[in-house]
Amino acid sequence: MKNIGRTLLAISLLLTACAVAQAEDIKAGDLVISQPWSRATPGGAKVAGGYLTIENKGTVADKLVSVSADIAGKAEVHEIAMENGVMKMRLLDKGLVIDPGKTVKFAPGGYHLMLQELKGPFKQGDKVPVTLQFEKAGKVAVSLDVQGVGAQAPGDSGHMMKKMPDHSGMKM
Repeated sequence: MKNIGRTLLAISLLLTACAVAQAEDIKAGDLVISQPWSRATPGGAKVAGGYLTIENKGTVADKLVSVSADIAGKAEVHEIAMENGVMKMRLLDKGLVIDPGKTVKFAPGGYHLMLQELKGPFKQGDKVPVTLQFEKAGKVAVSLDVQGVGAQAPGDSGHMMKKMPDHSGMKM
């Protein structure tokens, strides 16, 4: 009986260590990129969003100028914002500045990576490689952890009702 308890404890600790290892931050120059994720896409979807957090620990601003992904024909940095009481999505074609000492969170309903013309579906549990291009930090490879279709954050199973606009079912 004691051996079973020890074995279960060892397995639990190993699983926790694996989860922590998967959640490691990515450092690029003065930038720290954490919690990169996306949602699973329904069959036939041609668009998906990517989310993450970028922290600038330096003393000089950097700028996210572009994003690319082999699984998408087109990848862009977008923002959803309220304009005159209407929620609108817009391309940030001049990039997104990350000021020194600041953190920018990409999340549903705000800043996000827009992956268009998908070449295949995103399945829960997958890792989707994308490349972020920064003005100073250069190219940074990131893997988006694919969560459930309705997920609102990393680790969310996606069973909750969606509160924010979602792009996973849009066709462009």
